[in-house]
Amino acid sequence: MTTKSDDYFRTFCTIIKSIQNTSQKQEILDLIVESAVEEMDAKACSLFLIRSRRDRDGLFYPAAQVGLSDNYIHTGPAKGRDVTQDILKKGGYLMAKDATTDPRLENHEQKKQEGIASLLVVPVIAEKDPIGILALYTAEKRDFSELDVAFLRALADYGGIAIVRAHQSYRQERELKLLTRVSEHLSSSIEIKEVLLLMTEEIAKTLDLLGVTIRLYESGSNQLRLVASHGLSKKYLSKGPVSSKRIKTVIKNQCEIIDDVASYDIDYKKERQEEGIITMLHLPITVKGAVIGVMGLYSNEKRVVEDDDLTLLTSIARQCGLAIQNASLYLQIKAEKKDLEEEIWIHRSWF
Repeated sequence: MTTKSDDYFRTFCTIIKSIQNTSQKQEILDLIVESAVEEMDAKACSLFLIRSRRDRDGLFYPAAQVGLSDNYIHTGPAKGRDVTQDILKKGGYLMAKDATTDPRLENHEQKKQEGIASLLVVPVIAEKDPIGILALYTAEKRDFSELDVAFLRALADYGGIAIVRAHQSYRQERELKLLTRVSEHLSSSIEIKEVLLLMTEEIAKTLDLLGVTIRLYESGSNQLRLVASHGLSKKYLSKGPVSSKRIKTVIKNQCEIIDDVASYDIDYKKERQEEGIITMLHLPITVKGAVIGVMGLYSNEKRVVEDDDLTLLTSIARQCGLAIQNASLYLQIKAEKKDLEEEIWIHRSWF
């Protein structure tokens, strides 16, 4: 005779095998909510994720669910981050024997109409960060045991693992695609302006940025002159001169990260806010170790710049410097060739 613990263990084995065999996030999340309903004899189960990890007040959206109507599934709590943090502070789960009257919960009338009696909610964690909730619903009032809570929490942990794996796979694919496309642009033309324009567009679209700029140091004016951009308005780009002092900041710190424009005392703050810029990143463009310019990346969301992001973007900035160097060498060779041809012609005219 099998026990509830045996059933839960078999479910774990099935989910672990699925995680090992596929990187498809949706397939695993669907298996998690279906397993919860089947093994815990529940009416329904839903997994809500916070819409954006960049936004600390991100809203919930249903990532997987079984047993609930479409009308009910969209009546979830508004502030995902608040809910998950609240659950973590109060023991790591929320249990409501009567979900239709519990003052900690919302949408009582909708729960009655949906036929929900009891509710058990646990957080979904990814890389130590709460990113959503896993909610179990029953049709009859029920007290959940410690084993029930542990089982649902373990399922939520597996959901977090699946999400992290899918995110890592997506990042790797995106980064490879971006590096490949940038390399293609470098070899597609000898016209440096055309190459840089293609690079800014590719970076902005792939990384979902508001805009990207490339500015080069102009010794005569001691300013950074715009040579390529994508996504930013002409009004913003013509806001005024950009001092080469930004190069000193970039050199000192290897990069310049402004995670929230509103919180910093920076140049053109008003113009940046009017453009919708929230987070800025500036990286050095180098040729043979010397900084010749700055690549600027601008987001209209508050973005966390991770180490992997910096590694990728620093590599692209170096490729940008390589493209400029190659174009300069080409122009130099072209000029020398012209001089040589003219010299040969002069010698011929002697005879």
